Amino acid sequence: MRLSIITISALVCLAGCSVQAPTGGPAQGAVTIGFIVKQPEELWFQHEWQYAQQCADQYGFKLIKMGAPDGEKVLSAIDSLAANKAQGFVICTPDVRLGPAIMAKAKTYGMKVFSVDDQFVGADGQFMDVPYMGISASQIGRQVGESLYAEFKKRNWPVEETAACAITFDELNTVKERTDGTFAALTEAGFPAERIYRGAEKITDVPAAFDAANIVLTQHPEVKRWIVFSVNEEGVLGAIRAMEGRGFTSENVIAIGIGAGIGFMEFEKTQPTGYFATAVISPKRHGFGTTELLYKWIKDSVEPPKDTRTKATIATRENYKQVKQDLGIE
Repeated sequence: MRLSIITISALVCLAGCSVQAPTGGPAQGAVTIGFIVKQPEELWFQHEWQYAQQCADQYGFKLIKMGAPDGEKVLSAIDSLAANKAQGFVICTPDVRLGPAIMAKAKTYGMKVFSVDDQFVGADGQFMDVPYMGISASQIGRQVGESLYAEFKKRNWPVEETAACAITFDELNTVKERTDGTFAALTEAGFPAERIYRGAEKITDVPAAFDAANIVLTQHPEVKRWIVFSVNEEGVLGAIRAMEGRGFTSENVIAIGIGAGIGFMEFEKTQPTGYFATAVISPKRHGFGTTELLYKWIKDSVEPPKDTRTKATIATRENYKQVKQDLGIE
């Protein structure tokens, strides 16, 4: 659910003015940490939870995993964590503009906050000074673009018969940087900018990408070969499904996604699809790493770095099993 500025302002007031911290504190030496994600049904976030739980098991603290797809549920989740005497939480917020409301609510309860994946934005439009672990979005996008162009050249495709389909979601800066990075790498390598066609998706899932790609395909029936990129694996897979419906196969599609989950399933199919590779991001670092840093902040007063970035590894049908093993992806 997208929130208006008025709604977010109301939530900031609610967070800062209306809630009283519960009496009583945690048992001496006990640590409880929350891990809130915006889309708990997505494999990426399930993996983050999995590795966060591994961290909790290793260090012996309590972990509370919660899904919060909108602002009201985020604030409710923080209330629930406070009732469970949590001293802090890791969060991937459903809207980066909720940052002030989240921090106001956390301050009311004396909680420490670690943001992951999507970085908080303040009322002034600037990133907030809150510990954050994200990805090197632009660099990963460039990795995708460089790999796409290398495979395009390897196949000796005529440029006049080839176009790129970019499934974009420019409303969120951390994913816009990915597609912008891919666009930049492709054009710098020599691919014509005028042959990169953008299809904006309403949300970042497979059905929305399918719809966005179908619009691009309808507008450009003359294209015989496609290069495909998007903000994540779901965006690329939606585009591939749309192209398959129009007769395109692995022979005339080169697609590279970004993520750490469902793209691998394409590699396990007997018949190869247009999904050529994926830029793999490790959910272990985002799940285990953030939770470990927060735990040490709570337990030992060791403040985490303000900004930590994760790089990607390009995995193909040939090497993905080794990549999964190297990155600790089960």
